[in-house]
Amino acid sequence: MTEHPLQEKETKMASVRRVLLTGTVILVAAAATATIGIANRARTVQDVARWTEEQAIPTVAVVTPTLAPGRDELVLPGNIDAYYTGLIFARASGYVKEWHADIGAHVKQGEILAIIDTPDLDQQLAQARADLQTAQANEQLSNVTAERWTTLAQRNIVSQQAKDEKVGDLQAKTATVQAAHANVARLESLQAFNQLVAPFDGVVTTRGIDIGQLVTAGGNSGRPLYTIADIRRVRVYVNVPQAFLAGLKPGLEASLALPQFPAETFPATLTTTSNAVTPESRAALVELQADNHDGRLWPGSYAAVHFHLKNNGQVLHIPATALFFGPRGIEVALLADGRVKLTKVELGRNLSSEVEVLSGLSADAAVIDSPPESLITGQPVRVAKKPGEQGNKTDTASSAGRRPRT
Repeated sequence: MTEHPLQEKETKMASVRRVLLTGTVILVAAAATATIGIANRARTVQDVARWTEEQAIPTVAVVTPTLAPGRDELVLPGNIDAYYTGLIFARASGYVKEWHADIGAHVKQGEILAIIDTPDLDQQLAQARADLQTAQANEQLSNVTAERWTTLAQRNIVSQQAKDEKVGDLQAKTATVQAAHANVARLESLQAFNQLVAPFDGVVTTRGIDIGQLVTAGGNSGRPLYTIADIRRVRVYVNVPQAFLAGLKPGLEASLALPQFPAETFPATLTTTSNAVTPESRAALVELQADNHDGRLWPGSYAAVHFHLKNNGQVLHIPATALFFGPRGIEVALLADGRVKLTKVELGRNLSSEVEVLSGLSADAAVIDSPPESLITGQPVRVAKKPGEQGNKTDTASSAGRRPRT
């Protein structure tokens, strides 16, 4: 049975409406999908741009200046030396016959350390004594002759000239005797040096002789035969930089720290300074003294000398790493309202890890530690969180544009 023409037309129109509706739905869905994709892409671009801008902001650490304590500790290397040091060299040549004191021996003033056999010197002394006897005999004969000729001259038996010659010969013989006496005394003094004796009470720190060794007299060059040190009190020498010399006065207290006594310190007192600065090092030599009754401070040892310096307690300290070397000289980078502010400062002493700031900085300033060289005034920065703080790792400051350095 065939459909009525009117029904067939309605059926076709319904089909067309369904097709149009379906197409419209598909187009709307496609447009919505495209719109969402474009929006997501734009949002991603904005997020990337924001992330990139945030990453361009440097992250810095901030420290606060500290007030200097009432007493500063200046630590410098020092060398310990004996209060007295005697270097004993040979004054008489010969061979070592015996020695009595070894290293570490405590000796008294005048105590015999060693004896030197001096055969050559002994023979020279014997010859000098024989020459003295000859000179004395000649003097006696000349004296008798001069007296006789003087008597004969008074009787006009001999001429005055002949008498004067005999008197002059007596004076020459007398001078020869005096010279012979001096030569004997000189050799006897040298012979006395065949015994090496301690010049003062002390400890033998070196021994440079042994039995049978040949020693030669002559000066104080080369290795000494003995070294004697008086270590009941020691001297400590320290080279102090020029910046700290104003506070170093005689009587200043200090303490010594030695590697072999890690848990102990030894008191010392500054006694004198050289009053001169070495141009090469810009440092002056100062001397301290310390009691060493127990003998634990050995000459030649290294000591870390802690000077106890007083100050007014009004000077600010900042880490040396916070200094910024800008076009205006030494500056520090401060954090103000999330932005950098470069400030010129006047420095005092360099305390190794810290420096003194005399002016240009307040006690409540926020100082950027280890500032990047690229920082400029007005630049925003991100402050790093300290360990243990809550929240994100960093706080982002304002991201406004950079300002030129002022």
